[in-house]
Amino acid sequence: MLKIVIAGGFGAGKTTAVGAVSEITPLSTEEYLTEASADVDSLEGVEAKQTTTVAFDFGRLSLPDAPVPLELFLFGTPGQDRFVDLWYDLSRGAVGAVVLVDTRRLQSSFTPVSFFEDIGLPFVVAVNQFDGAHRHHPEQIRAALELPPSVPVVTCDARDPNHVAGVLLTLVGHAVQHASAGPARPTPTTSLQDA
Repeated sequence: MLKIVIAGGFGAGKTTAVGAVSEITPLSTEEYLTEASADVDSLEGVEAKQTTTVAFDFGRLSLPDAPVPLELFLFGTPGQDRFVDLWYDLSRGAVGAVVLVDTRRLQSSFTPVSFFEDIGLPFVVAVNQFDGAHRHHPEQIRAALELPPSVPVVTCDARDPNHVAGVLLTLVGHAVQHASAGPARPTPTTSLQDA
């Protein structure tokens, strides 16, 4: 059994990704956006968005036919920077993370990338290919996010269970390599207020 965190900016597709692959009815803490959040939750680029995750999403995926049978517990984070403190709790005990990227709002990807770099948790970047969004080569995304060559960058459709499962398997492989090649992960700090 492995715990995996799925993070990313506001509206990047985290809830959709968890729901696409979960073999159980996902636990979701989606709430309607209200006027109260208008000053802090910019809808630029995601104007049709009506709900947002306020705690976390949870799903489970069993992969009995993988080279080593796996049961993955998936925890989707809320995307707004004001919830970063919650990400520490969701990341505790995780084998790794997926940073889901929306190229229409690439700037929202910097906080989750910095967060996982800071706590030393292996992660992969998955570029969610939204309908109508510009397509970019993974190496362009790597350069824009200033990622080292060791971080896998892949493309996916968060609505497609096969795509999401492929991203999760890429993460598991990356986490195994990271564990066998690197030193112990640093202890997370208590806050990421400067992100």
